[in-house]
Amino acid sequence: MTNVETTIPQITIEGKQFGRGKQLFPTWQMALPDEPVTLRGFLTRVVRQEVTAYRERQERRSVLNALTAAQIAEGVEKGKIDLGGRPETVTEADESTAIENALRAFEDGLFFVFVDEVQQERLDDPIPLREGSRVLFLRLVALAGG
Repeated sequence: MTNVETTIPQITIEGKQFGRGKQLFPTWQMALPDEPVTLRGFLTRVVRQEVTAYRERQERRSVLNALTAAQIAEGVEKGKIDLGGRPETVTEADESTAIENALRAFEDGLFFVFVDEVQQERLDDPIPLREGSRVLFLRLVALAGG
C-alpha cells in the first residue's frame, strides 16, 4: 500500500467593509463542500465553523501561555501581548442564534456575498463554488443623514 498525500480542495474566505481598504478579518480557507450548496447552506456552514473556532479561542485564552520571542514581537507590532490565563467571563456562543442572525443580516442587506466576483443575491439559489473559489463578504455601512 502506498502512502498517497491527498489535499482537500479549498476555497478562500475574505471580508471587507464597503469604502475601506482594510480587511474585516484575516483571509482564511475552508474545505470546499462535497456537494452543491445554496447560499443559505454555505452561510450556515461558515457560521458553524466560526462558532467552533470562537469556542476554541476562548478555551485557549483560559490557559496561561509561555510566549516565544517571535510571538512577543508580533504582539508588540499589533499593540497587544496576550499571555492568556483569564477566567471564563465570555458568554457562550449559541450556534443556532448566530446562524439566524447571519441569515437575517443578509436578508436585511447588511452585507453582500460575492463568489468569484459574482454577487449572490438569493439565499436559496445554489452558489457556484469550485476549488480555488474566493468568497467575499462585503459589509455595508449605514449612512447617517438629515
